[in-house]
Amino acid sequence: MDADFRERLEEKIMAILSGQFADALVAIEPSAKDKMNAPRAHEVVRDALTSAADLKDWNLNPVLIGSYKRDVSIRRVKDVDVFCRMEGIGNDVSASSVLDRYFAVLDTEFGADVGGKRRVHRQSRSLKIEFPEYENLHVDAVPARRSSDGYWEIPTSEGNWQLTNPEELTSLKTIMNDSFNGGYVKLVKLVRQTRRTILGQGVKPGGLFVEMALYNACADGLVAKEGLAIGYVTGLEAIANYLSDKVTWDRDLPDPTMPGHMLTFRATDKQWETARDRFGSAAVDAREAYLESDSGKAALIFQKLLGENGDGDTVFPMPPGYNADGTKGETAFAITPGSRHVPAGDHRFG
Repeated sequence: MDADFRERLEEKIMAILSGQFADALVAIEPSAKDKMNAPRAHEVVRDALTSAADLKDWNLNPVLIGSYKRDVSIRRVKDVDVFCRMEGIGNDVSASSVLDRYFAVLDTEFGADVGGKRRVHRQSRSLKIEFPEYENLHVDAVPARRSSDGYWEIPTSEGNWQLTNPEELTSLKTIMNDSFNGGYVKLVKLVRQTRRTILGQGVKPGGLFVEMALYNACADGLVAKEGLAIGYVTGLEAIANYLSDKVTWDRDLPDPTMPGHMLTFRATDKQWETARDRFGSAAVDAREAYLESDSGKAALIFQKLLGENGDGDTVFPMPPGYNADGTKGETAFAITPGSRHVPAGDHRFG
């Protein structure tokens, strides 16, 4: 195969799979129902908290945070995080006392569902409020008080307070997304979908971990900006490399929202090892797919990495003219040596 033909063939494959990545993002975008139900549930919980007489003295000012707020949620949206900023609480109030009072307010407000099941559950750091009428969506209400250095503190599982700064993460996301010409949010969604596919929903480390590992890699210049596919590939490679370091040396990620602090994520040693092995394999597969000269074979690999969305639909579609098994159909694109015409593409893979 001469060099000119090879270059034109790769250009066509790049153009084709750029469209497939765009379709994949549509497939993992939260549904219209999710986008309607999530803010509704947030507003209901917010109203219940801000109107509660038992919380008035703490000057409560809730705000939406989390993956939904940062626009990096993937289908389906199962939880919404409400950050309950208490501007008037004293430092002498214990975390357990705060959680007790929140639970009393919320349990009184929401009680039980039509089947008699309690809708409010006290957790180690927050209160979980279930909304079965919104397709089993739930809201996590997280109490927060000001720290002495201007950040926020939330309850810990040990009954203490832990530093955090989630609103700054939303601002940093916007800045990073601008630096990637709108591509960073797309990459976050793709790696979150890959984590869900290769580790499983609800398995630790969770979606926030891969998002922060990707952010750290982007900040260090390890993730390519030339296109979505190469960004996805280099992003997976960076996450895999970090996980190798994490398991070998127990290295933590720096917290971009609080300089000088480190991020910690709850997972067992076995879960970290599993994540290392599976992201390592995923990174190798993604690079193989990126270098694959056959669009159908490449698409099969990307299908394996991105799996199915929350509705059970395949995320990464086959390119036009290819069969479900990756073989070429009668209308599949083909060029032969000596051909001088390749349909126009965007000169980028992804």
